[in-house]
Amino acid sequence: MSHTIQPMTSYTTRVVERELDALFEALPALSLEGPKGVGKTRTAELRRRAEFRLDDAAIVEVVKAQPNLLVNAERPTLIDEWQQYPESWDIVRRAVDDDHSPGRFILTGSATPTRAPAHSGASRIVPVRMRPLTLFERGLDTPTISLEGLLDDERPEMGGTTHVVLEDYVAEILTGGFPAMRYGSPRAQRAALSGYLDRVIDTDLPELGIEVRNPHTLRRWLHAYAAATATTASFEKIRAAASGGNEPAPAKTTALPYREALERIWILDSVPAWSPTHNHLGRLVGTPKHHLVDPALAAQLVGTDSQALLKGEGPTLIPRDGTFLGALFESLAAQTMRVFAQASEARVFHMRSQEGRHEVDLVVVRSDHRFAAFEVKLAGTVEDADVQHLLWLKQKMGEDMLDGVVLTTGGTAYRRLDGIGVVPLALLGP
Repeated sequence: MSHTIQPMTSYTTRVVERELDALFEALPALSLEGPKGVGKTRTAELRRRAEFRLDDAAIVEVVKAQPNLLVNAERPTLIDEWQQYPESWDIVRRAVDDDHSPGRFILTGSATPTRAPAHSGASRIVPVRMRPLTLFERGLDTPTISLEGLLDDERPEMGGTTHVVLEDYVAEILTGGFPAMRYGSPRAQRAALSGYLDRVIDTDLPELGIEVRNPHTLRRWLHAYAAATATTASFEKIRAAASGGNEPAPAKTTALPYREALERIWILDSVPAWSPTHNHLGRLVGTPKHHLVDPALAAQLVGTDSQALLKGEGPTLIPRDGTFLGALFESLAAQTMRVFAQASEARVFHMRSQEGRHEVDLVVVRSDHRFAAFEVKLAGTVEDADVQHLLWLKQKMGEDMLDGVVLTTGGTAYRRLDGIGVVPLALLGP
């Protein structure tokens, strides 16, 4: 089918809202965190009666002169982009110490400030992470399989079909999940994503105190990082790849602050390596898998398009198994899985044995350490070879493994005779 991206003309209910509402019923203050453009302010505004936008210099000046305005306003009070005036965190913390009644403050932030607040706010201001729109939130199709069900003690039945095909996934990868950047024109989408990256380099990092003396060097490093999407390439390999073979690689003293700063504004969103409590798996790789917060940013950084991706073309800076489109599809699945897992109070990891003989793309772990495991395959069909790592993991971990699933670009959800589920990514919901 031909897939057209529709502009986001109205508010879309977000998966994170269920978590926000449940916590706000019992807690006095929440901090909604994530990169710029994911919709934090709009979601928080639905729950506020008073609002202070601290990215407005005039508002900051007023608050500096009268700090009690923040705590005496009508509740719930939204303090937007609090990191622009870090003292606001301490003001809220002290107010919560004095009055622990629930539903008082929502803080939103797009960065961890260079100067940390005087007090961490632990147990007083509870963080909640927000990421770009999942396919479910974009309304691509109606899910028939929930992650919550896959994390249940009994394996759910599987069924359902989707009209979503490979070209639709490519369109969604390139468009991305930033609500305000989902325009109908591919050119407008590329311009919006390019402008977003420009702002990261020219504005967001300097606001953190990172002096970007040579923006070209940072762009080369970001290009190399994007080329390493869904790999466990060492940071040294990424740094070396940033030379492009024609220019000196960025110095370690330059690359390391870039990486740390990009993590602080949640642009880099790597998936950590899994280290199970009861390890029957032998030696596992401890290196995270590299992902940007949205695969659309990775696609924009390497300068690819739908035609190139569908031809199997992609950057060659970092060695990888499979195509770059496969890596971007895995990145989209990882982004989706992390949103759904957070809603189920679970965490997402990847697993790779030291010798590389066994690898599982995504492992979603409950608080009791039981888990569901997922392979991501850029194909509509699943063969026996595609499930061998999941079956191996089941044999090793026994009842601790609640379910095993291959996420695909196919049209039908079903369960194989060996018990492994096959689920089109568009049919996966929270």
